[in-house]
Amino acid sequence: MPTLETERLTLRKFSAEDWKDLYEYLSQDKVVQYEPYDAFSEEECHEEAKKRAKQDFFWAVCLKENQKVIGNLYFQQQEPKEFLTWEISYVFNPLYCGKGYATESCREILNYGFDKLGAHRIVARCNPPNTSSWKLLERIHMRREGYLLKNKYLKVNGRGKPIWSDTYEYGILRDEWLRIK
Repeated sequence: MPTLETERLTLRKFSAEDWKDLYEYLSQDKVVQYEPYDAFSEEECHEEAKKRAKQDFFWAVCLKENQKVIGNLYFQQQEPKEFLTWEISYVFNPLYCGKGYATESCREILNYGFDKLGAHRIVARCNPPNTSSWKLLERIHMRREGYLLKNKYLKVNGRGKPIWSDTYEYGILRDEWLRIK
């Protein structure tokens, strides 16, 4: 996993020492409400940082000036590999939202996917009520390709029953990206 840089950000592999920055945002219910996990405790963030340090599909999004982790990107090739499709998702610390960091980091990872990995297509999914997420995808020129009704669940209710949710599906092709880049 290479380290990528933008004007204001560094995108790099996680390290175990990143746990405090992870805790700053993954401990908040509002941050993880659309994620398949609940808010993390300090100990869980210790473990999560160690786990992510061993994975090559979670990228720490850091301020270039001080290397503070302000969010993370998930970027992984999907099966079957012959289709050359990668999926992107993201979670950011709300203290740094509204400053263009998510847009900047996602554009950089799309550049990397298309230019260095040879991706044919990059896809993303988000919950329709998560307007910040789908507006970000549209800012980076991804196209809404579908609206799936009650196709997944991320959480269960108090009785252990799934809480089904809808999904917007987004995608962008290599030749589309190259035209707008």
